[in-house]
Amino acid sequence: MTLPEPVRLSPGPEDWSYTFGGRGPLVTVPPGSILELTTEDCFGGKVRGVDDLPSRVCVFPYLNPVTGPVAVAGAEPGDVLAVHFVEVVPARDRGFSSTFPHFGALTATHRTAMLHPPLEERVWAYDLDVAAGLCHFRARNSDFALALPLDPMHGTVGVAPAAGEVLASITPGAHGGNLDTPEMRAGTTAYFRVNVDGGLLAVGDGHARQGEGEVCGTAVEAAMRTTVLVDLVKGGGPAWPRLENDDFLISTGSARPLEDAFRISQHDLVGWTAELLGLDLLDAYQLVSQTGLAPAANVCDTDYTMLAKLPKSVLGRARAYDGLHERLRATAAAYLRSR
Repeated sequence: MTLPEPVRLSPGPEDWSYTFGGRGPLVTVPPGSILELTTEDCFGGKVRGVDDLPSRVCVFPYLNPVTGPVAVAGAEPGDVLAVHFVEVVPARDRGFSSTFPHFGALTATHRTAMLHPPLEERVWAYDLDVAAGLCHFRARNSDFALALPLDPMHGTVGVAPAAGEVLASITPGAHGGNLDTPEMRAGTTAYFRVNVDGGLLAVGDGHARQGEGEVCGTAVEAAMRTTVLVDLVKGGGPAWPRLENDDFLISTGSARPLEDAFRISQHDLVGWTAELLGLDLLDAYQLVSQTGLAPAANVCDTDYTMLAKLPKSVLGRARAYDGLHERLRATAAAYLRSR
Protein backbone atom coordinates (compact mmCIF):
# COMPACT_ATOMS: atom_id res chain seq x y z
CA MET A 1 0.00 0.00 0.00
CA THR A 2 1.41 3.38 -1.04
CA LEU A 3 0.68 6.01 1.58
CA PRO A 4 0.46 9.75 0.94
CA GLU A 5 2.98 12.02 2.63
CA PRO A 6 1.38 13.30 5.89
CA VAL A 7 0.28 16.92 6.02
CA ARG A 8 1.52 18.44 9.27
CA LEU A 9 -0.41 21.23 10.96
CA SER A 10 0.92 22.71 14.20
CA PRO A 11 -0.57 26.19 14.57
CA GLY A 12 0.49 28.70 17.17
CA PRO A 13 -1.93 30.82 19.22
CA GLU A 14 -2.27 33.36 16.40
CA ASP A 15 -3.74 30.62 14.17
CA TRP A 16 -6.06 28.91 16.66
CA SER A 17 -9.75 29.15 15.94
CA TYR A 18 -12.49 29.50 18.53
CA THR A 19 -15.44 29.01 16.18
CA PHE A 20 -16.82 26.68 13.56
CA GLY A 21 -17.58 28.80 10.51
CA GLY A 22 -16.57 32.35 9.77
CA ARG A 23 -13.01 31.54 8.80
CA GLY A 24 -11.12 30.34 5.73
CA PRO A 25 -8.96 27.19 5.72
CA LEU A 26 -5.38 27.04 6.97
CA VAL A 27 -4.70 24.37 4.34
CA THR A 28 -6.52 22.47 1.60
CA VAL A 29 -5.88 18.73 1.16
CA PRO A 30 -7.17 16.05 -1.23
CA PRO A 31 -9.43 13.21 -0.03
CA GLY A 32 -7.41 10.35 1.37
CA SER A 33 -4.95 12.64 3.14
CA ILE A 34 -3.19 11.87 6.40
CA LEU A 35 -3.13 14.84 8.80
CA GLU A 36 -0.68 15.05 11.69
CA LEU A 37 -2.10 17.69 14.04
CA THR A 38 -1.12 19.28 17.31
CA THR A 39 -3.95 20.63 19.44
CA GLU A 40 -3.96 22.68 22.63
CA ASP A 41 -6.16 21.94 25.64
CA CYS A 42 -9.41 23.79 26.32
CA PHE A 43 -7.56 26.24 28.58
CA GLY A 44 -5.14 27.23 25.83
CA GLY A 45 -2.29 25.80 27.92
CA LYS A 46 -2.71 28.52 30.55
CA VAL A 47 -3.65 26.21 33.44
CA ARG A 48 -0.32 24.78 34.60
CA GLY A 49 -0.99 23.99 38.25
CA VAL A 50 -3.77 23.70 40.81
CA ASP A 51 -3.47 27.40 41.72
CA ASP A 52 -4.16 28.51 38.13
CA LEU A 53 -7.90 29.05 38.35
CA PRO A 54 -9.32 29.31 34.82
CA SER A 55 -11.26 32.47 35.76
CA ARG A 56 -7.94 34.15 36.49
CA VAL A 57 -5.66 32.84 33.74
CA CYS A 58 -8.10 32.40 30.83
CA VAL A 59 -9.99 35.10 28.95
CA PHE A 60 -13.55 34.41 27.78
CA PRO A 61 -14.44 33.73 24.96
CA TYR A 62 -10.93 32.52 24.15
CA LEU A 63 -11.50 29.01 25.48
CA ASN A 64 -11.49 25.66 23.68
CA PRO A 65 -9.16 26.49 20.76
CA VAL A 66 -9.32 24.19 17.75
CA THR A 67 -6.76 23.37 15.07
CA GLY A 68 -8.00 24.15 11.58
CA PRO A 69 -10.03 24.58 9.62
CA VAL A 70 -8.82 22.17 6.97
CA ALA A 71 -10.58 22.17 3.60
CA VAL A 72 -10.94 18.91 1.69
CA ALA A 73 -10.78 19.43 -2.06
CA GLY A 74 -13.98 18.51 -3.87
CA ALA A 75 -16.17 18.49 -0.75
CA GLU A 76 -19.53 20.09 -1.55
CA PRO A 77 -22.67 20.69 0.51
CA GLY A 78 -24.53 17.42 1.03
CA ASP A 79 -21.44 15.20 0.87
CA VAL A 80 -20.03 13.09 3.70
CA LEU A 81 -16.69 14.05 5.26
CA ALA A 82 -15.16 11.00 6.94
CA VAL A 83 -12.57 11.57 9.68
CA HIS A 84 -10.77 8.48 10.98
CA PHE A 85 -8.74 8.84 14.17
CA VAL A 86 -5.49 6.96 13.71
CA GLU A 87 -3.68 8.04 16.87
CA VAL A 88 -4.40 10.40 19.78
CA VAL A 89 -1.45 10.89 22.17
CA PRO A 90 -1.07 13.41 25.02
CA ALA A 91 1.56 15.99 24.13
CA ARG A 92 2.53 16.78 27.73
CA ASP A 93 2.90 14.78 30.93
CA ARG A 94 0.11 16.60 32.80
CA GLY A 95 -3.58 17.22 32.26
CA PHE A 96 -6.01 19.36 34.23
CA SER A 97 -9.65 19.34 35.22
CA SER A 98 -11.73 21.85 37.13
CA THR A 99 -15.07 22.79 38.56
CA PHE A 100 -16.59 26.15 37.72
CA PRO A 101 -19.09 28.30 39.65
CA HIS A 102 -21.79 28.22 36.94
CA PHE A 103 -20.87 25.34 34.64
CA GLY A 104 -21.49 21.61 34.86
CA ALA A 105 -24.37 19.20 35.40
CA LEU A 106 -24.71 19.55 39.19
CA THR A 107 -24.66 23.30 39.71
CA ALA A 108 -26.76 26.35 38.98
CA THR A 109 -26.13 27.88 35.56
CA HIS A 110 -27.33 30.96 33.72
CA ARG A 111 -30.13 28.79 32.31
CA THR A 112 -30.93 27.13 35.64
CA ALA A 113 -31.12 29.92 38.20
CA MET A 114 -30.82 28.94 41.88
CA LEU A 115 -30.46 30.90 45.11
CA HIS A 116 -27.83 28.64 46.64
CA PRO A 117 -24.15 29.68 46.39
CA PRO A 118 -22.26 28.65 43.25
CA LEU A 119 -19.77 25.78 43.30
CA GLU A 120 -16.19 26.47 44.30
CA GLU A 121 -13.77 26.86 41.43
CA ARG A 122 -11.12 24.17 41.92
CA VAL A 123 -8.40 22.63 39.74
CA TRP A 124 -7.09 19.06 39.76
CA ALA A 125 -3.75 18.10 38.20
CA TYR A 126 -3.31 14.65 36.64
CA ASP A 127 0.09 13.16 35.90
CA LEU A 128 -0.04 11.39 32.53
CA ASP A 129 2.21 8.39 31.91
CA VAL A 130 1.83 7.61 28.21
CA ALA A 131 4.30 4.70 28.27
CA ALA A 132 2.39 2.99 31.08
CA GLY A 133 -1.01 4.08 29.77
CA LEU A 134 -1.99 5.66 33.08
CA CYS A 135 -3.65 8.86 34.27
CA HIS A 136 -3.14 9.58 37.97
CA PHE A 137 -6.01 11.03 40.03
CA ARG A 138 -5.21 12.66 43.37
CA ALA A 139 -7.89 14.07 45.66
CA ARG A 140 -7.38 17.67 46.70
CA ASN A 141 -8.64 17.31 50.29
CA SER A 142 -7.37 13.86 51.28
CA ASP A 143 -4.59 11.37 50.56
CA PHE A 144 -6.76 9.32 48.22
CA ALA A 145 -5.06 8.53 44.89
CA LEU A 146 -5.91 6.22 42.01
CA ALA A 147 -4.24 5.23 38.74
CA LEU A 148 -6.80 5.34 35.91
CA PRO A 149 -6.32 4.01 32.37
CA LEU A 150 -5.43 6.60 29.78
CA ASP A 151 -8.19 6.83 27.16
CA PRO A 152 -7.25 9.79 24.92
CA MET A 153 -9.99 11.31 22.76
CA HIS A 154 -11.14 14.62 21.30
CA GLY A 155 -14.09 16.48 22.74
CA THR A 156 -14.41 18.89 19.81
CA VAL A 157 -14.48 17.76 16.18
CA GLY A 158 -16.62 19.23 13.44
CA VAL A 159 -17.13 21.15 10.22
CA ALA A 160 -18.44 24.59 9.34
CA PRO A 161 -22.21 24.96 9.93
CA ALA A 162 -24.70 25.60 7.15
CA ALA A 163 -26.11 28.93 5.97
CA GLY A 164 -23.09 31.01 6.96
CA GLU A 165 -23.69 30.39 10.66
CA VAL A 166 -20.76 30.88 13.05
CA LEU A 167 -20.83 28.86 16.28
CA ALA A 168 -18.48 29.00 19.25
CA SER A 169 -16.23 25.98 19.56
CA ILE A 170 -17.84 25.08 22.91
CA THR A 171 -21.17 24.44 21.14
CA PRO A 172 -22.27 21.00 19.88
CA GLY A 173 -24.76 20.63 17.06
CA ALA A 174 -25.52 19.19 13.65
CA HIS A 175 -22.07 20.36 12.50
CA GLY A 176 -20.37 18.37 15.27
CA GLY A 177 -18.35 20.72 17.44
CA ASN A 178 -18.13 20.16 21.18
CA LEU A 179 -19.83 16.77 21.31
CA ASP A 180 -17.66 15.61 24.23
CA THR A 181 -18.13 11.89 23.67
CA PRO A 182 -15.43 9.43 24.80
CA GLU A 183 -16.17 7.48 21.62
CA MET A 184 -14.11 10.02 19.60
CA ARG A 185 -10.91 8.05 20.18
CA ALA A 186 -8.31 6.28 18.03
CA GLY A 187 -9.97 3.62 15.90
CA THR A 188 -13.19 5.60 15.42
CA THR A 189 -14.43 7.04 12.13
CA ALA A 190 -16.64 10.13 12.38
CA TYR A 191 -18.99 11.14 9.55
CA PHE A 192 -20.10 14.75 9.08
CA ARG A 193 -22.44 16.34 6.57
CA VAL A 194 -20.57 18.88 4.46
CA ASN A 195 -22.33 22.27 4.69
CA VAL A 196 -19.91 24.53 2.78
CA ASP A 197 -17.37 23.95 0.03
CA GLY A 198 -14.34 22.17 1.47
CA GLY A 199 -16.20 21.10 4.63
CA LEU A 200 -13.73 23.00 6.85
CA LEU A 201 -12.76 20.43 9.46
CA ALA A 202 -11.40 21.52 12.85
CA VAL A 203 -10.22 19.41 15.81
CA GLY A 204 -9.41 20.28 19.43
CA ASP A 205 -10.31 19.84 23.09
CA GLY A 206 -8.17 16.79 23.79
CA HIS A 207 -9.07 14.69 26.82
CA ALA A 208 -6.68 12.21 28.42
CA ARG A 209 -9.83 10.50 29.61
CA GLN A 210 -13.47 11.39 30.27
CA GLY A 211 -16.45 9.69 31.85
CA GLU A 212 -19.73 9.56 29.95
CA GLY A 213 -21.65 12.79 30.50
CA GLU A 214 -18.59 14.92 31.41
CA VAL A 215 -20.58 15.62 34.55
CA CYS A 216 -18.46 18.32 36.22
CA GLY A 217 -18.02 20.16 32.91
CA THR A 218 -14.39 19.27 32.20
CA ALA A 219 -12.52 16.06 31.42
CA VAL A 220 -8.81 15.53 32.01
CA GLU A 221 -7.98 18.33 29.57
CA ALA A 222 -4.77 17.80 27.64
CA ALA A 223 -2.87 19.00 24.60
CA MET A 224 -2.63 16.27 21.95
CA ARG A 225 -0.59 14.99 19.04
CA THR A 226 -3.22 13.51 16.79
CA THR A 227 -3.21 11.79 13.42
CA VAL A 228 -6.38 11.54 11.33
CA LEU A 229 -7.28 10.27 7.87
CA VAL A 230 -9.80 12.34 5.93
CA ASP A 231 -11.90 11.02 3.08
CA LEU A 232 -14.95 12.04 1.10
CA VAL A 233 -18.19 10.34 0.06
CA LYS A 234 -20.18 12.20 -2.58
CA GLY A 235 -23.77 12.82 -1.51
CA GLY A 236 -25.64 11.14 1.34
CA GLY A 237 -24.52 13.51 4.12
CA PRO A 238 -26.15 12.62 7.47
CA ALA A 239 -28.34 15.18 9.20
CA TRP A 240 -26.33 14.71 12.42
CA PRO A 241 -22.79 13.48 13.05
CA ARG A 242 -22.35 9.73 13.04
CA LEU A 243 -19.53 7.57 14.38
CA GLU A 244 -18.39 4.05 13.66
CA ASN A 245 -15.89 1.82 15.41
CA ASP A 246 -15.19 -1.88 15.07
CA ASP A 247 -18.16 -2.83 17.25
CA PHE A 248 -20.86 -0.16 16.92
CA LEU A 249 -22.64 2.28 14.66
CA ILE A 250 -23.31 5.46 16.63
CA SER A 251 -25.69 8.34 15.99
CA THR A 252 -25.55 11.64 17.86
CA GLY A 253 -28.06 14.31 18.81
CA SER A 254 -27.48 17.64 20.54
CA ALA A 255 -30.26 19.75 22.07
CA ARG A 256 -31.92 20.90 25.26
CA PRO A 257 -33.81 19.39 27.02
CA LEU A 258 -31.85 16.16 27.26
CA GLU A 259 -34.75 14.02 26.06
CA ASP A 260 -34.76 15.88 22.75
CA ALA A 261 -31.06 15.08 22.27
CA PHE A 262 -32.00 11.46 23.03
CA ARG A 263 -34.81 11.54 20.46
CA ILE A 264 -32.59 13.05 17.73
CA SER A 265 -29.93 10.37 18.16
CA GLN A 266 -32.45 7.52 18.29
CA HIS A 267 -34.35 8.86 15.27
CA ASP A 268 -31.15 8.97 13.22
CA LEU A 269 -30.10 5.46 14.28
CA VAL A 270 -33.51 3.99 13.44
CA GLY A 271 -33.40 5.53 9.97
CA TRP A 272 -29.77 4.46 9.42
CA THR A 273 -30.62 0.89 10.49
CA ALA A 274 -33.66 0.76 8.20
CA GLU A 275 -31.53 1.96 5.27
CA LEU A 276 -28.70 -0.51 5.85
CA LEU A 277 -30.91 -3.57 6.41
CA GLY A 278 -33.72 -2.69 4.01
CA LEU A 279 -36.25 -2.70 6.84
CA ASP A 280 -39.60 -1.05 7.29
CA LEU A 281 -39.16 1.91 9.63
CA LEU A 282 -41.15 0.32 12.47
CA ASP A 283 -39.21 -2.95 12.14
CA ALA A 284 -35.99 -0.94 12.45
CA TYR A 285 -37.50 0.91 15.44
CA GLN A 286 -38.21 -2.42 17.09
CA LEU A 287 -34.70 -3.76 16.40
CA VAL A 288 -32.98 -0.65 17.76
CA SER A 289 -35.26 -0.70 20.82
CA GLN A 290 -34.11 -4.22 21.73
CA THR A 291 -30.41 -4.03 20.83
CA GLY A 292 -29.35 -0.40 21.20
CA LEU A 293 -27.44 1.50 23.88
CA ALA A 294 -27.92 5.15 24.82
CA PRO A 295 -25.00 6.71 26.74
CA ALA A 296 -24.79 10.41 27.45
CA ALA A 297 -21.92 12.26 25.80
CA ASN A 298 -22.23 15.56 27.68
CA VAL A 299 -24.77 17.10 30.05
CA CYS A 300 -22.87 20.34 30.62
CA ASP A 301 -22.39 22.19 27.33
CA THR A 302 -24.53 24.89 25.75
CA ASP A 303 -26.57 21.99 24.36
CA TYR A 304 -26.49 18.42 25.66
CA THR A 305 -25.38 15.47 23.53
CA MET A 306 -26.74 11.92 23.55
CA LEU A 307 -25.56 8.88 21.64
CA ALA A 308 -27.50 5.97 20.15
CA LYS A 309 -25.38 2.85 19.58
CA LEU A 310 -26.23 -0.23 17.52
CA PRO A 311 -24.04 -3.36 17.76
CA LYS A 312 -22.64 -4.13 14.30
CA SER A 313 -23.21 -7.81 15.04
CA VAL A 314 -26.87 -7.33 14.03
CA LEU A 315 -25.95 -6.00 10.58
CA GLY A 316 -24.86 -9.26 8.98
CA ARG A 317 -23.07 -8.39 5.75
CA ALA A 318 -24.41 -4.83 5.61
CA ARG A 319 -21.70 -2.15 5.83
CA ALA A 320 -22.08 1.56 6.49
CA TYR A 321 -20.75 3.72 3.65
CA ASP A 322 -19.73 0.59 1.71
CA GLY A 323 -17.15 -0.43 4.31
CA LEU A 324 -15.29 2.88 4.44
CA HIS A 325 -14.44 2.43 8.12
CA GLU A 326 -12.72 -0.89 7.43
CA ARG A 327 -10.73 0.59 4.55
CA LEU A 328 -9.61 3.55 6.66
CA ARG A 329 -8.66 1.19 9.50
CA ALA A 330 -6.44 -0.74 7.10
CA THR A 331 -4.77 2.47 5.88
CA ALA A 332 -4.27 3.60 9.48
CA ALA A 333 -2.62 0.29 10.36
CA ALA A 334 -0.28 0.62 7.38
CA TYR A 335 0.63 4.16 8.39
CA LEU A 336 1.47 3.09 11.96
CA ARG A 337 3.61 0.20 10.68
CA SER A 338 5.49 2.53 8.33
CA ARG A 339 6.80 4.87 10.99
